[in-house]
Amino acid sequence: MTDKTRFAFRDSFNGLRDAVAADDDAALATFSATSRQIAGLHSRVNSRDFFLDVDEPEALGGTDKGPNPVELILAALASCQEITYRLYADRLGIPLDGISVHLEGDIDLRGFTAASETTRPGFRAIRGSIDIDSPASPDELRRLKATVDRHCPVLDIIGRPTPVTLEITPAAAHISAAE
Repeated sequence: MTDKTRFAFRDSFNGLRDAVAADDDAALATFSATSRQIAGLHSRVNSRDFFLDVDEPEALGGTDKGPNPVELILAALASCQEITYRLYADRLGIPLDGISVHLEGDIDLRGFTAASETTRPGFRAIRGSIDIDSPASPDELRRLKATVDRHCPVLDIIGRPTPVTLEITPAAAHISAAE
């Protein structure tokens, strides 16, 4: 594999860094997702031109038509880690022939079901492994991991408090706004 194909994202990623460093307005990106409940606990999520079915497993009252929201959190973190590893390996010139991430988390369902008001409804902890196929030295891989840990957006969202504002709007408000 040549350096040109091995580090295929280096130029575009560095170009993005330079563009956002030079223009504060270009640095802010807004992402969105819209979800609508289809039936029971089954929802359909739309983001850009993509649709995703979300549901709970039958054991939690769903029909198992898709991953549940907490599985999507794990998927978001796993895939964001892979993307961030790829981009920073290329930027740092560290060869990376492949990467996969396996994550799992434990949730005490007493928090979700309100069986306990003192139990957190979310993950108690997330743990996993990052399997890297690379001829890089252990020191290079430690440097890459430290860089990824500093710059992975989803790791930051999960690991540090993010302000969240959710408002209830009557369905009629959405209908009149669309007309």
